[in-house]
Amino acid sequence: MKLQILNQEAKKEKETTTILFEEPIREDLIRKIVEAEKIKHPNSPKFRAGMDISASGTPSKRRHVWKTNTGKGMARLPRKIFSRRGTQFNWEAAIVPSARGGRRAHPPHGNVNLNKINKRELIKALMSALTYTTSIKDIQKKYSSLAESKIDLKLPLIISEEVTNLNNKEFLKFLEKVLGNLNNIAIQKKTIRAGIGKMRGRKNKKNAGLLVVIGNKEEFKVKGIEILKINELTVSDLASNGARLCMFTEQSIKELEKIKQGKIKEDKLEEKKKW
Repeated sequence: MKLQILNQEAKKEKETTTILFEEPIREDLIRKIVEAEKIKHPNSPKFRAGMDISASGTPSKRRHVWKTNTGKGMARLPRKIFSRRGTQFNWEAAIVPSARGGRRAHPPHGNVNLNKINKRELIKALMSALTYTTSIKDIQKKYSSLAESKIDLKLPLIISEEVTNLNNKEFLKFLEKVLGNLNNIAIQKKTIRAGIGKMRGRKNKKNAGLLVVIGNKEEFKVKGIEILKINELTVSDLASNGARLCMFTEQSIKELEKIKQGKIKEDKLEEKKKW
């Protein structure tokens, strides 16, 4: 497959041939790996949720002593104390699942990463996700604002090493030339969530934006755009909830080819021998 490599001026610098982006799209396999890569259960509570009470002091479990709730015709539940007057307490049940604001009964566990992933299956899903990102129809499904717009863009987008040396302002101008109307989608925007979710630890939300994949030895930083190295890249970064708009460096393409050919282990062994 022939691919164009873009220079700083968003023009074709040269062409390369690669064995990537030819794997058939397997959405069932991608969904399986994305589900297996989840680190935390989506419905699990935070650590010690409902256990950290603001008021101090708990009632005693002995009878006929000060600050006890036994023998007084009330439920023997752990309580948090708001105030007191002599031996009379203004308190309320807490912590237990039956109390207001208490912990959940039998909640889902936080850590989920229990599904074992076959290595060959993982590589196949990664290569399938790469071809998934080149499908314009699937990208339009993920980004709802592109549903009715025409996209005249050749995917995948590959940039030269010169582009990674640009600063923040210069790189954003480069994106305007390359993406055109898609530039608004490329930059991540943070907005305040509507509804009661603002009070439940998820006040802000942001769009997916553009993903720039670079080599392990390359360094590149731009505000408002997610940048990942090859050793940090997962299938869920490329194809979670649909195909994502991606851009690759020339070095990252070479390293992805080694992963597909199974040569990545040989390079690691050579590095160990040198060390």
